[in-house]
Amino acid sequence: MALTCPTEVQQARTRRRSRFGCRNCKLRKLKPVAANAGRPLVTRGKAKLQPSLTNAVWTADASTTYQLNAKCQDFITRYLGRSLVTPDDPNMIQVNRKLLELAFHYPFLMHASLAVALTYDRHLNGSIDSHRTLEECYHWSQSTSLLNKRLREPIETSDKDPIWGTAAALVILTFSSPDADTPEQSWPLRATGSSDLDWIRMGKGKMSLWDMVNPLRSDSLFSVMAAAFAHMNSPLPEGGIDGIPTALAAVCNLHDSSTAETNAYFHAAHTVSQIMELPDSDVATGHVQLFMRSIEGPFEDLLRGRDPVALLLLYLWYRKVSRCIWWIELRARVECPSIFLYLRLYHKENGDILAFLPGGTRADRWN
Repeated sequence: MALTCPTEVQQARTRRRSRFGCRNCKLRKLKPVAANAGRPLVTRGKAKLQPSLTNAVWTADASTTYQLNAKCQDFITRYLGRSLVTPDDPNMIQVNRKLLELAFHYPFLMHASLAVALTYDRHLNGSIDSHRTLEECYHWSQSTSLLNKRLREPIETSDKDPIWGTAAALVILTFSSPDADTPEQSWPLRATGSSDLDWIRMGKGKMSLWDMVNPLRSDSLFSVMAAAFAHMNSPLPEGGIDGIPTALAAVCNLHDSSTAETNAYFHAAHTVSQIMELPDSDVATGHVQLFMRSIEGPFEDLLRGRDPVALLLLYLWYRKVSRCIWWIELRARVECPSIFLYLRLYHKENGDILAFLPGGTRADRWN
C-alpha cells in the first residue's frame, strides 16, 4: 500500500489510524492515516485523507501482512464470531470471539480461521461430493507455512493462544478433507498411501505443543474449556469390561481380567462404549478427543494394518460422532462406507463383526 506525503492539507474525512505508513513518514515520526485507495495528506502530528473507494482490512505481524478481500470479510462476519466446532457450546463461542480478535495480529491464525470457515461453508452449501476449493487450500497452506516459521522462533506468552488455536484449526482441516471422493477411492479400500490416517499424525502434532503453550494456564483464553480438557484427559478403566456391551466385548475378546497391556482394543472399546450411551446432542469435543487419544501403540498398528476389529471400532465411532460434529462428517461420509465395504468384502466369513454393520442382527443398536 503506497503512501505519499504532499505538503498541503486538503479538507477530507478522517479515517482509522494504521500502523502502515510510508518510510518517509515513519522516519519523520509523522502519523499518516491509512485508507486503502485514498491519498493520505500529512502534516506534523496530524493527517487527513481524501475519501477512499473501499475500507481495507488487514491481518499483520512483524513479518507478514495480508489484506482480506470482500469474501473473507463476509466470512468473518458470517462465521468466525461464533463457534464452528461446537455451535451450541457457550465456552467455545467465547473462545472463538477472542481468537477472532487475535487473528488480526497473527496472520497464521487468520489464514487457518478463514480456511475452516470456507470448509464449513462448503459443508453447509456444497454437494455431498464437493471438493476443497482453491481458496481453502490457499489459506490452509499459508497458515501451515507461517505457523511452522513462527515455531522456529522464540515463543512469547502472548503467542501461545494463537499457536494453539491455529493447531486446533489445522487438525479440523486435515480431518475434514479426505483425499477421496467415493468409498472405493478411500482408505481402507484403496491401496496403502502416504496420506492414510493423516489426521492421527496431525492430532499428535497438535498435542505435542501442549506443554509449550499450556492452554490451561490462568491467563489463557482456553482456560474456560477446562472441563472439556479434563474429560479429554480423564483416566480410562484400568481393567475389566464394565460399561462395554457384551457383544462388543466378545468381538474384541475382552474379559473381566483384560487390561490395556493384555488387549490392544481395551481403551478404544471403552471410549466407543461410553460415547454410544450419550444422546447425540450431548456429544462434545472432549468425547471425540477421548477416542482419538486411544489411537496409539498396538491399536494404531492394528488400525493401519486394517485389522477387522480395529476397523469396526473406528466405524462405530464414525457412525456416532459424524451425526454430531460437522468436520468429522465430511470424512466419515466416504471412510465410513469404505470400511463397511472392506469388511463385507474381505471378512465376509466373520459373522460377529458383520452383525454390527447395516443389515446385521445388531445393526439397530449400533447404527
